[in-house]
Amino acid sequence: MIEIKHISKTYGKKESAFEALKDVTFTIPDGASVAILGKSGSGKSTLMHAMSGLDRPQTGEVVIDGQNILTLKDKQVDRFRAEKIGFIFQSFFVQGNETVSDNVSLPLEIANVAFSSRRKRVEAALDSVDLLEKKNNRAKDLSGGQKQRLAIARAIVNNPSIIFADEPTGNLDSVTGAKVEDLLFSYNKNKGATLIIVTHDADLGAKCDIIIHIKDGKIESIDNKKTRDGAKR
Repeated sequence: MIEIKHISKTYGKKESAFEALKDVTFTIPDGASVAILGKSGSGKSTLMHAMSGLDRPQTGEVVIDGQNILTLKDKQVDRFRAEKIGFIFQSFFVQGNETVSDNVSLPLEIANVAFSSRRKRVEAALDSVDLLEKKNNRAKDLSGGQKQRLAIARAIVNNPSIIFADEPTGNLDSVTGAKVEDLLFSYNKNKGATLIIVTHDADLGAKCDIIIHIKDGKIESIDNKKTRDGAKR
């Protein structure tokens, strides 16, 4: 379970201060697919960064599996992310001059996984996104869709219990984007992992169990399909 408690985040000081998040509170159950939906500048990416430990809000708590990650030191947060969280970004962030395999192996290195077991896990992750035959290619030689599938392989290679995807289909055509969506939701369902998608795409958000609407740094509404469907029965 992920519990977000009274998170506030301000950038700048005095006259130039900007409050990006304003007393944000909500809970995400294990294994849910969640869309954080909002327009550009609404605070959705700032919220993802706070939830995942990539950034620290000034106030509040981020409790994951009973651990408030905001109380951890930087190295502890890095280790926590390496073991429990996978990230997928709109801009891919792959290392272009490294091979496909080396890109996917990076989270295993950070998590201090033994070298002897890395190859099997890397190949399994690449196989799951249909990139195994490209394992020795340089990442910069891949197409945009292949780079995003590479990013997914890198995100899931350590079998994380939480996946954060920030506009994962934003740079892709509709056909390739649909394939990437299928990969993400398949991992969510097959592994029982929590999937959190930050997006402005209402159609993508509608495919998730929970839709969190954010506007001007505040939670505008939370639509839980499971709760809503249960109430109808």
